[in-house]
Amino acid sequence: MSVELIIVLGVFYYFITIGTIGGIWYYLETREKRAIRKQIDELERDKNLIISAGLIAELNKVEPLVIDSDMKGALALWKEKFETIKTEDVGRITDQFLEAEELYSANKYQELKILLSTIELDIYYIKTKANFLLEEIKEITLSEEKNRETITKLKANYREILSKYQNHKKDYTLVTSPLELQFENVDKLFAAFENAMEKKAYQEVSKIVKAIDDIIGNLKLMIEEAPSIILLGKNVIPKKISEITTISKKMEKDGYNLDYLNIPYNVTESSKKITDIFQRLNVLNIEDSIFELKTMLDYFDSIYNEFDKEKISRKIYNDFLRSILIKITKLSKINKALMNKLEDIKYSYDLNDEDVLIVFKIREELDKEQEEYDEIIEAGRSKKSSYSHLGKEMELLNVKVTKTEEKMDVALRTFGSLKEDELRAREQLDEMKGILNQAKSQMKSFKLPIIPDFYFVELGEATEAISNMVQELEKTPISIKILNTRVDTARDLVLKLYNSTKEIIKTAKMAETAIVYGNRYRPVNGEVDIGLSKAEKSFLKGDFKVSLEEAINAINVIEPGIYKKLMDEYQN
Repeated sequence: MSVELIIVLGVFYYFITIGTIGGIWYYLETREKRAIRKQIDELERDKNLIISAGLIAELNKVEPLVIDSDMKGALALWKEKFETIKTEDVGRITDQFLEAEELYSANKYQELKILLSTIELDIYYIKTKANFLLEEIKEITLSEEKNRETITKLKANYREILSKYQNHKKDYTLVTSPLELQFENVDKLFAAFENAMEKKAYQEVSKIVKAIDDIIGNLKLMIEEAPSIILLGKNVIPKKISEITTISKKMEKDGYNLDYLNIPYNVTESSKKITDIFQRLNVLNIEDSIFELKTMLDYFDSIYNEFDKEKISRKIYNDFLRSILIKITKLSKINKALMNKLEDIKYSYDLNDEDVLIVFKIREELDKEQEEYDEIIEAGRSKKSSYSHLGKEMELLNVKVTKTEEKMDVALRTFGSLKEDELRAREQLDEMKGILNQAKSQMKSFKLPIIPDFYFVELGEATEAISNMVQELEKTPISIKILNTRVDTARDLVLKLYNSTKEIIKTAKMAETAIVYGNRYRPVNGEVDIGLSKAEKSFLKGDFKVSLEEAINAINVIEPGIYKKLMDEYQN
């Protein structure tokens, strides 16, 4: 390829690239410009809708309704607000739009975007002002229709309230006068409403409607809650107060301490609160009255539970009064007996102070528990504490005494086991001597050509272990720990000797039987004869197990399977 062609192609691709980039840039700029133009047009449309036909129409409707100075002043204020929005606010936005058009024409899009954001915020603010003004005006222009609709609903509610009162008048005897006076006030307000509507005094009408709504709402609450307030405050709660006062006096006479319940003070405070509730009821103020009365009712109901709790606690207290004393007395006697025998026990069984420390700890615990018991009894006798408190204290003390009792059981088992271990050791000594003699008798009864050396070693060990055990039993004092070790060692060695005796005799018998059984094959098979000769030599040396294996292997040459048969018999 020639240099000229390369240069031409390079120039061609350069212009193509420049053209493409330019085209993309032009497309993006055109698209952004269209988007900004659309935003400007939409904001301008929103600006033009601020002063709506509805606002102007509602403002015009007010003109015929001006019949007094109040309405005249309100109309003047609304017109002033309207002119401010129309001239100043909208005019300011119009100027901003002119500035926006200049920036748009100059392609200053960054500045234009900031300005459009400001315009959008201002339009929202001014539109809100216009809508608020429209709602204010509608309060008057639509007041007749709206107030008529409201009064119709209020009259229906009022009739229901009045009907309920008249049908259950006996339930409102305490508040008849203030209720009927309030009914008269409502009737007067309904009449005042009609009068104001005829005069088109719509601002006054709104106030009257609100007053009627408030009174009827309060009357509805009164009609719903007054019977409950009267029932609770004049019947239910006073009856409970009377019952609780009577019960508490009787219980106090019977020895119960009820000071912690603070009944007289709470009764006095409740009575004051009930008086206050009924004073407020006479002026038709029942705020929180039901809540306060129910709180009182819950409190007095809880007092009955406290009375039952006191009675149950007294029974618990009386039950523990005897049972704990019996336990402490019994444990103290046992502990005292142990203390008296403690030196003998320590000497007889070679115990140190740490081994018997539990006895002293139990003594300390019993002294503390006795002191605590006496304090609880004294509090009960002096009536200084409630039975619920005393019962709980007794329950806790009983737990402590029970734990001390468990420690005493452990101590008794420990010291008792020392004597039991000694007696058991003496019994086992006789048993082990019998087993040892039995083993020696069995060995003598079977005429073995020779007894293996290990047997005499085991016999010596077992005899020595029994001798050590006898020496330990003859000591004064006896060390139970060492004695138990001696017993375990002697028992293991004697049983080992006994098992060895059985094994030696059993193996020797089997070997002898195998040799006798194989003698029948000696004349017919030289290999069997050689094998059995070896078995006889091993038997005479005292190697009974080797002898058995050699005899079986010899017989197995001529009688296959005999090995398994005789070995199974040997194992069994």
